[in-house]
Amino acid sequence: MLILDAHLDLALNAIEWNRDLTQPLAKIRAQEAHLKDKPDRGRGVVSFGEMRRAGIGLCVATQLARVERNAYSPILGWRSQPQAWSMTQAQLAWYECMEEAGELVQLRDATALQNHLNQWQQALARSDDSHLALPIGYVLSLEGADSLVTLDHLHRAHARGLRAIGPAHYGPGVYVNGTDATGKLSDEGKALLREAAQLGMILDATHLCDDAFWQALELYDGPIWASHHNCRALVPHNRQLSDHMILALAQRDAVIGAAFDAWMLAPGWVRGQTTPQSAGVTLNTVVDHMDHICQLTGTARHCGIGSDLDGCFGTEQTPADLETIADLTKLPALLQQRGYNAADVHGIMSGNFTRALFKAFQQKAASPSVRPGTQIAPVITTH
Repeated sequence: MLILDAHLDLALNAIEWNRDLTQPLAKIRAQEAHLKDKPDRGRGVVSFGEMRRAGIGLCVATQLARVERNAYSPILGWRSQPQAWSMTQAQLAWYECMEEAGELVQLRDATALQNHLNQWQQALARSDDSHLALPIGYVLSLEGADSLVTLDHLHRAHARGLRAIGPAHYGPGVYVNGTDATGKLSDEGKALLREAAQLGMILDATHLCDDAFWQALELYDGPIWASHHNCRALVPHNRQLSDHMILALAQRDAVIGAAFDAWMLAPGWVRGQTTPQSAGVTLNTVVDHMDHICQLTGTARHCGIGSDLDGCFGTEQTPADLETIADLTKLPALLQQRGYNAADVHGIMSGNFTRALFKAFQQKAASPSVRPGTQIAPVITTH
């Protein structure tokens, strides 16, 4: 079965974690087993080989470089917007190198998406492992908009393939505040949404603080999704979506990707102390969150996968029965055990996010973008 993962920080792992994702996962782990600079060293679960083995022929891959607005913030970031922009360009250069190597292929429009899907579906149907030699398709997304020095930088990024944007990340942001923060969009944030809508980009509601979430849904008339989110009703925290938010996203026909970070799956998680085993977090816990969304909305149409695997965590913070990203192949059986039929399972595994992509690409084709009239100067200064 083809799988679409709507949130993977591939370039972050390659550039900042120094992981060569073209290598076997066992080799990646062995190369960094002696390192102690990050808590997930030697515990990663993602490589191109493991993605192909699972049938993950398509993903939404990120650029990520936040700005540290407080010099003493525990959340890592860059000191200035130009530095953050430069980091996203290093990440983009890596994606382009992977395209040249035949590992990845960027998907920018409906034609490219359809051709890629046809190629993968035909290979998977042959059951001869021919899909293991295919490039993995990726749609480029920006997680956190801090790196956009001006709105012209958004246009530059779009010209290089950026098709989705999540304006917020953790804490106070340049354009909008995110997880663990509060406050509505700034004037610059509103301008960013207007420009993104003109470009036909997908707005990723993930990480928006509650105030900004509701304002963004009101202001943004383009396509929306929540690439990696779980349910606040099951794990109370502002990083999660409330039932009210889930229903509002469903009204916009948005898809919500289930995240596999264990602290978002089990209440009461204490970083550095709780383990997936002690909290009883398994892939069935992920399905609990998926099922909550489906029961709340009355349909499986709004559920998908946005694993965020290797998103600054490894097996110390994944479901206990997930050893590599290839274990996403266990999900169909777990969903079937809950009574989901074949069409629902297909939708959750890839069909729902694929539908959202086609809808966004077709909407963009019908509505040409408009260049901004003026640039917006950087809204923060360097430290």
